[in-house]
Amino acid sequence: MKYSSTRNHGISIQSAQVIANGLALDGGLYIPKEIPTLSKQDFEYLKGCDYKTRAKEILGRFLTDFTNRELEYCCNGAYSGTFDNDNPAPVKKLESNLSVLELWHGPTCAFKDLALQILPYLMTVSVKKNGGTHKTVILVATSGDTGKAALEGFCDVEGTAIMVFYPTDGVSNMQKKQMSTQSGDNVNVCAIKGNFDDAQSGVKQIFGDSKCAEILKRNGYAFSSANSINWGRLAPQIVYYVSAYLDMDCPAQMNVVVPTGNFGNILAAYYAKEMGVPIKKLICASNSNKVLTDFINTGIYDKNREFFTTVSPSMDILISSNLERLLYLLSGDDTLVASLMQQLKTVGKYTVPDEVFKKLQQSFYGDFCSEDETLKTIKATFDKYGYLIDTHTAVAMTVAQRYATQCDGTTPTLVVSTASPYKFSPAVSRSLGIALGADEFETVENLENATGTKAPQPIKELKNKEVRFNKVVNKEDMRGEVLNFLGIK
Repeated sequence: MKYSSTRNHGISIQSAQVIANGLALDGGLYIPKEIPTLSKQDFEYLKGCDYKTRAKEILGRFLTDFTNRELEYCCNGAYSGTFDNDNPAPVKKLESNLSVLELWHGPTCAFKDLALQILPYLMTVSVKKNGGTHKTVILVATSGDTGKAALEGFCDVEGTAIMVFYPTDGVSNMQKKQMSTQSGDNVNVCAIKGNFDDAQSGVKQIFGDSKCAEILKRNGYAFSSANSINWGRLAPQIVYYVSAYLDMDCPAQMNVVVPTGNFGNILAAYYAKEMGVPIKKLICASNSNKVLTDFINTGIYDKNREFFTTVSPSMDILISSNLERLLYLLSGDDTLVASLMQQLKTVGKYTVPDEVFKKLQQSFYGDFCSEDETLKTIKATFDKYGYLIDTHTAVAMTVAQRYATQCDGTTPTLVVSTASPYKFSPAVSRSLGIALGADEFETVENLENATGTKAPQPIKELKNKEVRFNKVVNKEDMRGEVLNFLGIK
């Protein structure tokens, strides 16, 4: 299996180099030159396997330069004893045609754990396979969940250092507490003045800074990424869609509803569809920052709009990085993709050709919901099913129910639940009419008592953890913070 860049199809490298690099030198994203398919016999075999084996088999189709032993090492290390369930991605059936894929049973209580528990293993194996002796510096921009999951995954991993940037007012208090208290000698966290797009563009600028790369090289370092721009982050996400299909007893067709801002999670579902999972419609659910909804419905991507800070902060994004991969998959034209990305950079807007727009609408459906709808859906879901959901899952549930009413109410639907409700306990509590506590942890206790549910242990343990990182900088200072962290002048 060889990989090229979305902006240069002439590139042809193997997965170990792709994972170690993170971002292509031309600024594009790495993609496999072909998508492997799963046969009926493959699905029958995988149905009887545990999650670790499913992950090894599916990742093995993409990471063909990894040996069987290396894949076993990565999958066993990531999915043994790190989640609170033997199946890290269980499916909860609410009614005959409605199921929920729970992706928050890991150490940071969010879906990023499914990929970021395995990425450090993939990364260290990849560096060794490439004969590298440098120390890998992981740079991360986060809207809340990726940061903590990456910190947890790379904490004290030999041969790595990790630095996370997040928007100071763009994450929940619990997400901020998770990151600011992170342990480990190789980690650093810094808030920036601005929103997630500012953090993300800042990290990309550092990646593209040749002088900075040369400084790092002279000092024995090399950059890589733990964001979903890294194929090693995205590929493991494909696994849980295949696994969910198997756990739903392989329906003839299914719809998948994903709350998404950066487009990586729903893109992984698209890859699963192309591998053979019979997904009828990929339903992209947005909050008030509905740039993806508008794009899917019009073919016009326009980031020049008001930015909203919402109760579902991990979706407060106006520049969806992984959409670039989909544009290439739908067009097969690296020159077109490079042109569209340049338009996005210079004027903040682009329009896809008609043939690309038609393909987009064949597979995808876009819708969004308001803040009020989000909170009402949390209450309605708990009242109807006794099932507690967070503010991101509520966005997906709102859109799923509207789609069932207006478009298709008979196809089995899988709603992707991306975070524990206890990561957003104030908003969840308000939606249920539960009194807030004096602080977030008393609010967690109130929510437990009122609903009869239990907060994840990693959330409870945060209460007494000491804050280690509280620095806030301007976007322009990010590069200097990275060099200071590494001790480089």
